[in-house]
Amino acid sequence: MGVNRSLCQKLDKVFSLYVRLSNTDDSGVGICVTCSRIKTIRDLDAGHFISRRYYPTRWDLKNVGVQCRSCNRFEQGRQFEYSTYINKKYGQGEADKLEFKAKSGKAPHNFEIEEMIKYYKEQVKKLKLEKCL
Repeated sequence: MGVNRSLCQKLDKVFSLYVRLSNTDDSGVGICVTCSRIKTIRDLDAGHFISRRYYPTRWDLKNVGVQCRSCNRFEQGRQFEYSTYINKKYGQGEADKLEFKAKSGKAPHNFEIEEMIKYYKEQVKKLKLEKCL
């Protein structure tokens, strides 16, 4: 059967918003994980260390952080800097573990994607209330 594209798009949208909201301050300002530029939430992407084409890590919070558009879109995610950031934040070897998970794990079932959509919608709602957005 496979993964439902429409569900993936819905989850991508709410997950991206969650990542950006949870990694910015109350005024919507955050720091790019790869170049350390300070940007507003509108100028930040939810950048992936491992490409989104790998479903096992697509919505893994260790794999996704805020990146400026330049790093994420025009500099191929600056993979070396991203792996350094992951290992510093989560522990040495975590970037390698993500790479292994991406290639050896399985895609989530559609019902799991639906559950993640519900979960992240609630989390976004809470963050917006906390930040008075």
